[in-house]
Amino acid sequence: MSSMESQFKIKFWGVRGSIACPGAETVRYGGNTSCITMRVNGHLLIFDGGTGLRVLGQSLLREMPINASMFFTHSHWDHIQGFPFFVPAFVPSNTFKIYGAVAPNGSTIEQRLNDQMLHPNFPVPLQIMGADLTFYDLAVGEAVEVSKGIKVENALLNHPGEAVGYRVSWQGLSVAYITDTEHLPDRLDENVLWLARNAELMIYDATYTDEEYYSEKSSKVGWGHSTWQEAVKIAKEANVKKLVIFHHDPLHNDEFMDQVKEDTANEFPNSIVAWEGLEIDVMTIGKEPPVILSAT
Repeated sequence: MSSMESQFKIKFWGVRGSIACPGAETVRYGGNTSCITMRVNGHLLIFDGGTGLRVLGQSLLREMPINASMFFTHSHWDHIQGFPFFVPAFVPSNTFKIYGAVAPNGSTIEQRLNDQMLHPNFPVPLQIMGADLTFYDLAVGEAVEVSKGIKVENALLNHPGEAVGYRVSWQGLSVAYITDTEHLPDRLDENVLWLARNAELMIYDATYTDEEYYSEKSSKVGWGHSTWQEAVKIAKEANVKKLVIFHHDPLHNDEFMDQVKEDTANEFPNSIVAWEGLEIDVMTIGKEPPVILSAT
């Protein structure tokens, strides 16, 4: 078995939420919006198509032809705006299977990706893309086997307009990708716990801190996002081995994220704040010592 066929690796190409925020204050963590890849047993899985997808596309040009599966959590702009700039989708030799749940208004992921590329929003239509694009409508709760032994499950998240989270499993290892969800006021979300159950790794939407979320002056309740404190509660209750804080607020600069990193690690030692370019080998989780940061 080759090294590509015995791996389970994750890479982060965009870690922000809401809007891309490049600049001097976001250099270390990055300013692109949501996009990650999982390379599992030789198969490439892409999750979300925020502006980080453009960066991923430039990297993939060295690997063509590409055969990959793409999964969208939902179609808010920060999760799809990179798709029209995803160069491999314009190359005829490439193949992409594209999955997404049907929106509450009945629109499919194909319709929503198509609509953002219509005039006056974009100069060329989706149909100009030369790659083999096949779209699949996911039912909430439906499990998909993208390749032998690689299972992708989904569950509904608490987000305006609806979104789904994903759980990828292979050879007894699991990763939960839970972005764009708001924690419940009186209990832990059963869908989130189910996605994260005993996972080696949980990637979680921690856009805010509790202080911001419950602020009397500018409350974020009802905005569809969660906090790092809730991420820790979920990670502990679901018996997650490693926690990744994700979907950073565009107002949170590098220094702010450094503090989030320290605070989270104090509560859940085996945690990390995602940055663009971060790579994690799922097969080594639990075998490396946890990083413990002392409070200053």
